Amino acid sequence: MTRLDIFSDPICPWCFIGKTWLDRALESRPDHPFDIRWHPFQLNPDMPAEGMDRHEYMTVKFGDADGIMKAYRPVIEASEMAGLTLDLPAIARVPNTLDAHRLIHWAGLEGRQAAMVSALFRGYFQQGADLGDLETLATLAAQAGLDRDMIARLLASTADRDLIREADRDARARGIQGVPFFIIAENYAIPGAQSVELWQSVITELQGGPS
Repeated sequence: MTRLDIFSDPICPWCFIGKTWLDRALESRPDHPFDIRWHPFQLNPDMPAEGMDRHEYMTVKFGDADGIMKAYRPVIEASEMAGLTLDLPAIARVPNTLDAHRLIHWAGLEGRQAAMVSALFRGYFQQGADLGDLETLATLAAQAGLDRDMIARLLASTADRDLIREADRDARARGIQGVPFFIIAENYAIPGAQSVELWQSVITELQGGPS
């Protein structure tokens, strides 16, 4: 197996798009060699624990309505190319994603990381779920096949918060400045959301075939 480390944040639209394209490549090549592991990277590590009103956040980050549309037009176009329907107006708050990353970590211990990441992406971008709300996170965890009651108890505690913060700092120390960010075999870096064709080519090369 070839290790594929993915650095991502559940509120990053390009991460959702990138995962969708990667998943399609993997589905087309079920003999792929990847052992996939998801790692935390918070787009807004200094976000207050209660999150922020999304309109206020977008205005601060991108300015007026024209600036917001200019920033999100490529996202909308790429999501349409990927066959994703995003309900961006349904998103009321931009959360602190520390707890969401704790969920992804715990899901990894149960072999459910991919399902958990998908549930978080769908919840946020297609259902307007508040990923800073613990009840919402517990519900999404159950959808990913985790024990809801156990996850609710863990979320109510401080378990693994420091671990996630340290992993986020480590990613930045390695030079990662944006996500998604992929590292193949702990050596080869691929930044950004990549096409199905690129991933198919990578798989072919790893398997020793013509690129």
